[in-house]
Amino acid sequence: MEFEFILVQAAYAPHIALVQLNRPKELNALNLQLMLELKKALAQLDEQDEVRCIIITGNQQAFAAGADIKQMESKGPIDLLKIDQFETWDQIRKTKKPIIAAVSGFALGGGCELAMTCDMIIASETAKFGQPEIKIGIMPGAGGTQRLTRAVGKVNAMEMVLTGKFIGAEEAKNMGLVNRVVPEELYLDEAVKLAKEIALMSPIAIRLAKESVNKAFESGLQEGLFFERKNFYMTFASNDQKEGMSAFVEKRRPDFKGN
Repeated sequence: MEFEFILVQAAYAPHIALVQLNRPKELNALNLQLMLELKKALAQLDEQDEVRCIIITGNQQAFAAGADIKQMESKGPIDLLKIDQFETWDQIRKTKKPIIAAVSGFALGGGCELAMTCDMIIASETAKFGQPEIKIGIMPGAGGTQRLTRAVGKVNAMEMVLTGKFIGAEEAKNMGLVNRVVPEELYLDEAVKLAKEIALMSPIAIRLAKESVNKAFESGLQEGLFFERKNFYMTFASNDQKEGMSAFVEKRRPDFKGN
């Protein structure tokens, strides 16, 4: 897959794809073309059976320092409505494969929102998270007020959104925003390690489990429980379920095929 603003390795490791944001001079600012390329890459990777987990990363200096303000400055509300830039974000959310954000340096504004759209976040010790849109007279628009609140709670989200303050990696972990914090030189390796653990599991069960966890953020308890139960029953229609239970009884490692 050839793109201008992202680098894609569909076989970065067995069953693991790597997508790297690649606008280093702009600190990986998220312009419209980059987001469209990311949407296309994720849609293609989602259809590849060999890919079981996807990692999105930037570089050590920045995961993504925000949206491309120069591209947005002169736009009016009707322009933004016609561009419909958030449709790309919806595609990221709908990706069936698990996505891990490997974050080092700045993850601000749209960059923080992109990391939160992923399913898990591994952060380097240098990572900085924030929603500083308020400082330029706007507010988060790609899920920042919603996902951040669900991750860190109302009072922490309110302070971050209304003041534009940044938080470091350890504070983000303590708030529940990231999975773990590692030294800068290990953040991508740690993401790969987590992806390898996931890739050992049944792809069908992983997909249904991811859907069910996400449902908890989008519905009430009873609706979520009903959805979870339906997906639980669905796993028993797969060969992976037969293999997994047989392997447990036979005291061996299962060999999941994704069917």
